[in-house]
Amino acid sequence: DASGGNHPRPSVLGRELGTGSAPPQMPPPTVAARRAQLAVRAQLLAGASVAYNVIEAVLAISWGRAADSAALVGFGLDSTVEVASGLVILWQFRHQVPESREHTARRLIAVSFFALAAYVTADSLTALATGQRPDTAPLGIALAATSLAVMPLLSWAQRRTGRQLGSGSVVADSTQTLLCTYLSAVLLLGLLANAILGWWWLDSVAALVIAAVAVREGLENWRGDDCCTPGILPPATTQ
Repeated sequence: DASGGNHPRPSVLGRELGTGSAPPQMPPPTVAARRAQLAVRAQLLAGASVAYNVIEAVLAISWGRAADSAALVGFGLDSTVEVASGLVILWQFRHQVPESREHTARRLIAVSFFALAAYVTADSLTALATGQRPDTAPLGIALAATSLAVMPLLSWAQRRTGRQLGSGSVVADSTQTLLCTYLSAVLLLGLLANAILGWWWLDSVAALVIAAVAVREGLENWRGDDCCTPGILPPATTQ
C-alpha cells in the first residue's frame, strides 16, 4: 500500500450485500411459461387422481360385491367416474390450447355422472325392496377412512391450479375429488351404522345420497355452470 495504511479490501460478499449494488435479479417468468407450468401441474394432479382411484375402484367394487354392500359398490363406481374425469383432463391438456376442449370435457364428465346415478339408484332400490342385508365390511370402512384423509388434499391442489388457470374443467375435476370426500363420509356412516347398530337399510339410503349428488354434479357440468372466477393469467390464444 503506497500510503502505508492497512485498509482491508472488501470481499465479494460484502460488495453484494452493500447498499451500493444488488445481486442481479432473474426476470419473472412470462405468461406463456407460467401457463405451461400450471398445465403440467394440472396433468400431474390428474394422473395422481387416476392412479389412486383405479386402486380404490378395484378394492371397493370387489369388497362391496363380496359384502353385498350397495354403498360400497357405488363408491367404487364413483371412483371409476373420477378415473374418467382425470383421463378427460389429461386429454384436454394435451392440446395446444386446452380451453378449446373444455366444453367437450365437461359434457363427458356429466355423462359419466348420470351413468353412475342410474346404476346406484337401481341397485339401492332393489336392495331396499328385497330387504337385502349387507355384511359388515371392515375393509370398506378402512378404505373410506383412507379416502377421507387423502382426497381433501388432492382436491385443494386441483382447485388451486384450476383457479389460477381460470379452467372450469380443472375446477370441476377438483369438485369431483371433493365429492369423493363427501361420499367417503356417507359410506363410512352407512357401514358403521350397519356394523354397530344393525341398520341394514342405511347402507342403501347412503347409496341413494351418492346418486343424488352425482345427478346434481352431472347437471352442473352439462350446463357448463360457472365454477370459478377468472384466473390470474390472461386467456390463451390460438396463435
